Amino acid sequence: MSLSRRALLSLLPAATVAGQAALAGPTNAAPTSARWGGRPASAAAADHGRLLANTVATFAGTPESNAHPEAAGKLAAIAETAREWLAAWDAAGAGELFAGLPLGDNDAHLNASYQHLYEIALATVAPGDAAPDLRENAAVRRRVVEGLAWLHEQHYGDQSAGYYGNWFHWEIGISTHVSRTLVLLADELTAQAPELTATYVASMDTYLRNGENGDVDLDSRFHTGANLADITVNRVLQGAVTGDEARIVKAVADLTTVFHPIDPYDLRHGVTDGFYADGSFLQHASVAYTGSYGTSLLGRVTQAFSVLAGTEYLARAELVEVVRGWLVNSFAPVVFEGWMMELVRGRAVSRTTSGYAAVAAVVEAAVDLSAAVEHPERARELRGYVRYLRETSPVAPDPVGFVSPVSVARYADILADESAPPADLGPAARNVAFNAMDRTVHRRPGYAFALARSSRRISRYEYMSGENLRPWFQGDGAHYLYLSGQDQTQAFGVDYFTTVSPYRLAGVVAPVEERATVPELYGHPYYDNPEAGFTASSEAQNTYVYFPCSTNAHSGGASLDGLGAVGLVLADDVAWRDRAAGLLPDDFVAYRNASGVRSWFLLDDEVVLLAAGVRDPAGRAVTATVDARIAAPEADLAVTGRLADGGDWPGTGAQQPLSWLRLADRDANTAVGYAFLEPAEARVDLTTVTRSRRLVRTANPDTPVTKRVFTLGTELPAGARRPGTLACALVPGADEERLAAYAGGPLTVLANTERLQAVAHRELGLVGVNSFASGRHRAGGIEVEGPASVLVTRAPDGAVSVAVADPTTERDRIAVTLRGRALRPVALDDGVRVSRVPGGTRLTVTTRHAYGASLTARLAPGGR
Repeated sequence: MSLSRRALLSLLPAATVAGQAALAGPTNAAPTSARWGGRPASAAAADHGRLLANTVATFAGTPESNAHPEAAGKLAAIAETAREWLAAWDAAGAGELFAGLPLGDNDAHLNASYQHLYEIALATVAPGDAAPDLRENAAVRRRVVEGLAWLHEQHYGDQSAGYYGNWFHWEIGISTHVSRTLVLLADELTAQAPELTATYVASMDTYLRNGENGDVDLDSRFHTGANLADITVNRVLQGAVTGDEARIVKAVADLTTVFHPIDPYDLRHGVTDGFYADGSFLQHASVAYTGSYGTSLLGRVTQAFSVLAGTEYLARAELVEVVRGWLVNSFAPVVFEGWMMELVRGRAVSRTTSGYAAVAAVVEAAVDLSAAVEHPERARELRGYVRYLRETSPVAPDPVGFVSPVSVARYADILADESAPPADLGPAARNVAFNAMDRTVHRRPGYAFALARSSRRISRYEYMSGENLRPWFQGDGAHYLYLSGQDQTQAFGVDYFTTVSPYRLAGVVAPVEERATVPELYGHPYYDNPEAGFTASSEAQNTYVYFPCSTNAHSGGASLDGLGAVGLVLADDVAWRDRAAGLLPDDFVAYRNASGVRSWFLLDDEVVLLAAGVRDPAGRAVTATVDARIAAPEADLAVTGRLADGGDWPGTGAQQPLSWLRLADRDANTAVGYAFLEPAEARVDLTTVTRSRRLVRTANPDTPVTKRVFTLGTELPAGARRPGTLACALVPGADEERLAAYAGGPLTVLANTERLQAVAHRELGLVGVNSFASGRHRAGGIEVEGPASVLVTRAPDGAVSVAVADPTTERDRIAVTLRGRALRPVALDDGVRVSRVPGGTRLTVTTRHAYGASLTARLAPGGR
């Protein structure tokens, strides 16, 4: 469910809208009832009390939730954490509040110190008997208040000395911990340090340096998406604890902007961060980020629903429905058997926390939304999804990691409820084209295939803060093939990026060279050149170092009835382009990429990979990796295959003319087959690799990881006169007999050139076409004008279905002609026209402002 801005405003109660309109500028003054449209002061005070009580219940739990047996683990963790940091407080040395966290010039340590004060305070207010030594312990609470006062006096209150390091800590992280602590200990602060709350709120306002006059600035690139939700919910809590109605009203109004779907043709405040109509989610303007910042936003808005429940600030039901839509359309497709897919996690892929842990926020949100959704059937579907994730995940979600003990209790109740059968929120067979973030997810019973791309619109990768150190090709057609029933920590996660060469990631075409990481190049986690506009969080740093976009427009494809086609033009990134043009400093290092075109045709039993025009403008050798997989060092792996001449595959280490290959992991009971659809000299490597996890993230422990690494690919030699091509089908679960049958089987490559790539699948009645250049292109009875992506299926009864997409997002219309007998329209998407032409049927598809979305036509034999 998506809402217009007018619809969103209609969801704000009249008092909130009137209050927002009345704001001539930011104010912390307590409002009068007249100022807020006649809302009595007593009603505002009552809502403030509800906000405070709701916040305590959200984070500390209620007597009812905490009496639930399954909440015991969460409550024990809260208590144990508090005791740990009380002990560290006792052991602190000079310049520390907690031992091991010296303060003065380390913003991360200051943020952590505030976090630990919050964690201690939380244990003192959590209802129940889990921590009788901490529950309502006045001495501990008093000590936390003293800690707050000491930190403010010594390390936070001096604005001229603060705001060093990461802006996030000063505008969001510290404010989150402080705001929650102010609520938890509101009574103690009133009695013990009555001025401290107002002092902190004033300081937090001043540290909003990317805002305006100490408040949110919706035009700021820092105040968007998940970051905006964090800031505004913090300000709601600040308003509740200070009785500042104006602050609450303004914060709620700002928060509601995150529910508005992003329209790339009508950006508000220039913001591209947020959810799109096709389910995509972006943060940092151009990073596909559903699985990290997206989960953060999801968690924060569901917490906001709990905090604001029962107040007059928000019409909750409709917005709850919007967030339910996020779960269905954005999150569920990128969660495979409880694992968050790598292609939407940004730099978080380099962390040691797994994809299973990343889904905990999705589970908790589904749990809480199931209690908030008013429609009974939709609530049941959410409960069924929670049970589905628990049932299909090899690593069960750990409710101890949930934010709220209330969620833990609800989760246990849902698992025990047989009335909601376990079920995914989408069909088992589906093709999801997230073209607004250059991602495609293709799912079938038994596997999921996830494809990461980039363009002028979307970043090739995200590197930041020493995380994801070797990311260069993660958006160049890198793919992830997830197999059902497998523990994905053994196949992907941080160990995949640690042990697989960054130049040989699955699906990647890369020049043969060695690249240096940002810290290796510059001695810092960023390029430090203030005179040229490069500081730790500058726009130039974002554009050229942290998340550079590519220079190609062509990235995207069509989706039709669960089938998909995707095309990509390989190109350099903006850093290389601008460095070559002399627009960047001489000591700035940029890398040149290989060129070519790529296609993927996503079918039922196989995924077809095509590459053409593969070359290197600098004359280097180029590798095209068909697949890369890892397994435990002791895994029982078997690699078998046949050569193009029918002989047995002789083994690893040299290029061989392969017909097909099969990799089987007997321990995991999985297999992947590779059927070459055109002659190719391919190389297979199966090696044991040991590397440290610190290779991909500076903050990772220096833990050696050993994996068996399988790679299959081709290599174009340096200085090659003819460009390289590749045509191969990935066949999950295939046996040898099935792979051998591809030699005369249902798949045919109709074209594989730099202008046109196309396949036909006889059993599916399908022709898929990706065209990359201007002019007219023909394949399989289909004629396409200009760059496009087209899928056509023909049923035995003569019915024809067509999907057309503009992968460039820049064309106004696309013309497609189906050669053969006349066809008449049965059902057409808006913007599709059908006409009879000599020798066939012409579709004129208006793609202007479709942003890569597929437009479909259903046709039947016969004229008009």
